[in-house]
Amino acid sequence: MGVINLACWGVGIVLIVVGYTRARGPWARYQQLKAQEANINRYEGWRGTRLRDDGPSAASIMADEMRRKAQIGGLVAIAGFVLVFVGFAVH
Repeated sequence: MGVINLACWGVGIVLIVVGYTRARGPWARYQQLKAQEANINRYEGWRGTRLRDDGPSAASIMADEMRRKAQIGGLVAIAGFVLVFVGFAVH
């Protein structure tokens, strides 16, 4: 084991943890907003009318933002996994 291996593993593990913590909160909020949106759509279907005007709602814009933040956190975690595997591949 060389210094490069240990450095890749260390940085990779740190990136995995940081990516997970960055993605966890926005992903949970995104799921809540999507559930709320589905509930509104079911209610509108049951009632037979549209409660909202055309165009994106504030909740849908926030859901898109939360999804984007979760994706960024996921990419950071994936980069960490790649570094861990690179640490095993480097001799």
